[in-house]
Formats: sequence, C-alpha cells, structure tokens
Amino acid sequence: MSSPAHPTDETRERLVLVDPNEATREQLARRLASLGYVVELAGNGVEGAALALSNPPSAVIADLWMPGVSGIQLCRLLRCEVATIHVPVLLRGDEDDRRNRFWAERAGAAAFLGKGRIGELVRMLRGAVANAPAREDFFMQFGGEIDIRDRIARHLDAALFESVVAAEVRSLGSSDAATRMFDLLSQFVSQIHPYRWLALHIPGTDFFGIHHHTRGGELAVAEARAALGTLDQQPFVLEDEDAVDAPTPCAPFIADVGFGGRVLAKVALAPARSGDSEVCTVVRILSQELGGPVRMVALVEETRALAATDPLMRLMNRRAFMSWADQELARVDRYGGELTIGLLDIDHFKRVNDRHGHAAGDQVLVAIAERVKAGLRRSDVVARWGGEELVFMLPCTPLDGAAVVAERVRAAIADAPIAVDGPSGPLSLQISASIGICSRNERESIEAAIARADAAMYRAKQGGRNRVEQDGPPPIASLTASGLNFSAEHAMRVENG
Repeated sequence: MSSPAHPTDETRERLVLVDPNEATREQLARRLASLGYVVELAGNGVEGAALALSNPPSAVIADLWMPGVSGIQLCRLLRCEVATIHVPVLLRGDEDDRRNRFWAERAGAAAFLGKGRIGELVRMLRGAVANAPAREDFFMQFGGEIDIRDRIARHLDAALFESVVAAEVRSLGSSDAATRMFDLLSQFVSQIHPYRWLALHIPGTDFFGIHHHTRGGELAVAEARAALGTLDQQPFVLEDEDAVDAPTPCAPFIADVGFGGRVLAKVALAPARSGDSEVCTVVRILSQELGGPVRMVALVEETRALAATDPLMRLMNRRAFMSWADQELARVDRYGGELTIGLLDIDHFKRVNDRHGHAAGDQVLVAIAERVKAGLRRSDVVARWGGEELVFMLPCTPLDGAAVVAERVRAAIADAPIAVDGPSGPLSLQISASIGICSRNERESIEAAIARADAAMYRAKQGGRNRVEQDGPPPIASLTASGLNFSAEHAMRVENG
C-alpha cells in the first residue's frame, strides 16, 4: 500500500512576510508554516519588494507603517509592476486608527486587519490566495536595494504627475463657458506635453473646439473633424505658438470623456512626434478627469440659457434681450453701422384666448415664434417682449432693408393658418400680426428706439392691422399685404389687439 503524497516546497503556496519586528515576524512565520505555506522573511520593505519581484509569491503580508519603505509604498509598487500586479497584499496595522484602513484601501491592498488578529489573517489569506488570478512566469532583473528604491521613486513620480494633472483638469469645472474651459485646458496641456493640436467635442452643448499652431490650421481642423466626427460643425479655434508646428503629421489619440456612467464628450490629441509613449497617459487622464468640468460647464450654460430664455416661446426673454442690445449698441457707437429695431404684436390675440382657451393661445404663440425665427436672418435677434409682443433687432441693416425682412415675417404669419387644439377638438386659426420698425438714431438709447417702434406698431394697428409700419416724420412708406401705403397719421393704442 502506497503512502500518501506530501506537497513539496515547489507545490506549496509561497508567501513573503515583511515585518521590522523580528520576534513578531518569526512567531507569525511559524504559524503560517504550520498551515503548509512556504514563508520567506523580510525585515523591511526593500527586502520584501526584492523577494516579491524576483519570484512573485502567492501573497505578501506586510506592516502598514515601516521605517524606510512603508507597506503602502510596497503595495503601490507591486500593483504597478507587471510581474506582481495580481499578487494579493495583506496589510497589518493599528485597527483603532481609522486612517490606516483608508490608506490600505487606497494603496490597493487585498485586505487590512489588526496586527493581533492571527486567525482572521489566516482566513483572509486563504480567500485572497484562492481568488487571485492564475500567475504567469516572469523574468526580472534587479540591481539590489538601489533598483527597488528607483522603481518606487519612478512610481511615486508618475503618481505625483497624474495627481497634479488630474487636479488641474478638475479645476476647470469653475469655468463659466465651454470656450473658457477649452482655452484654459489648452493652455495647461500645452505646458505639460507637446502636441500638434488638441480638440474637444461636447455634443450636448454643440461645442467643438480645437487648438493648433498658427501654421497648418486647415489640416489640423480637417484631422480633428475626422477624429471627432464633427464634419459639419463650425469649430471654436485657438491658434498660437503653444502648439507645435510638426512637419510630419501623426495619428491622433482619441478617448471618450465620461461622467456618471454617460459619455459627455470626446477628446483628441495629435502628438508632435511619433512613438510618443507619454501621450497615452495624458489622454487617459483627460478622459478620466474632464467629465466633471464638462458637466459643470454644461449645467452653467443650461442655467444661463434658462435664465435668458422664455420657457414657452423658446426665444430670448426681455432681460436677456436688453443685455444683448446694450452690447450691440456699444459696438455700433464705436465702429458705426446702421441698426433697425422692430416690435410685433399679434392681432386680436385676446379673442383667441377668450374663444378657444389659453392652451390654444399658447400654441399660437409657439407657432408665431417659429415663423418669426424662420423669417429672420442668422444675424438677427428676436425676443419675447411681453404677452403677445415680440421685439427684434436687425444689425447692419438700413430701414428699407428691414422693411423687406419685416414684410417677410408678416407674410409668414398671415399666409398659412395655425393648427391648435381647441376645447372641442382641432382648429385651424387664421392669425396676423402688426409690426412697427424704426432705424436707431445715433447715440439713441435702446428704450427710446423701442418706444418709436412701438408707436409705429400701433399706427399699423390703427391702419387696419396685418401690416408693417415704419417710424419717422412725415410721410413714410408702410408695407401691407397689398403693397406700399403712405401715412403720417399718429396712432393711439388699439384696444384688444
């Protein structure tokens, strides 16, 4: 009858035990050896790292705090080395200090436990070894203690670099606009890593920004468009000498920028030279850390848009319009140019509300807003002035040109009925509007100009509605649905639209 086989040192699980206290180290080693483990002893972190890296063990047990290389540094080193990335590290320390467990977890330890809990250590060790991924054979070379300390220094430098970059990227969350955030981002990244161009696309806010050198801009924009899929979007362009004018284009590195489990943006960076290994680290950090700032900027812009937008008509509100108009008037006063202002009032709007209900009236307002926007040009601005009144401003436009635009808006409203949901079912309402326009006088306030447009609009009301009336002393042309009229009559407010 054959005797049972006994495991040899080659088949038993091998442990590295690191403890600066010789008596404690020897006592724990005997307990672990009695359980069938092969235990190799180290009196400090450098010795423990050398044993683990030269021949990766099944697990490492170390004190959390030791002179020289601590258990935290040892754990971080083993987590960063290919040979020991999956070797479980169990750290021991004072359980009464809550900070110890925190730092052990942050270092990547498989477990943290009190130094006196031998039974718990044995149980945790058994589970950690059983759950560790299968090990592969590695060949590693060392230069002794100096090599270990150099490795730790390199990993600490890399960790410091990543933490500084991450902190700088997170600080971009204080930006009040995507353009400002991207400007600051490009200024920072260009200082820590050379690139041909850097680009960011935020679909949620329709932002596409690129930073490139003053030369080669067209090629950079084309590459960024292809990389980020923004072929039809106008970019926000920053160009200066902070980007590198590289003679040979290199393929860009592209990464998703996520936050809260959602992809919010894409970032792309074209390196200045081929074979650039550090660019992967930079793009990875941007991918991991830029999501928070992107979300914060999006929230700021959403809040600003809500504060400046009429919730029903989705037009600029009165306060936002006045703020924008002040800036536009300051520009005209400085650089010159003509500026026309118009005021539009929906005819007989009170009857719509009285006969068909306020819900139908709201639908009319929404439809009117869409038709007015469609009739204006991209450079024109329209806002809800109040109730059923809209105000619009036409930059760089003389009065006769504004009359053509205003007539186009009037026709867009009157020429097709508006479908609404009435109390008894769907309705088709024929709606019209009266419009007054005026050309802003030199140095005239926006309030005074709007008052003149308002007076012209009420002359249009008195003249029969569904018409465009121009402001001005005597006699002026006013466009109607049938053609040109001339009138110098002063209108009074017409009741009920």
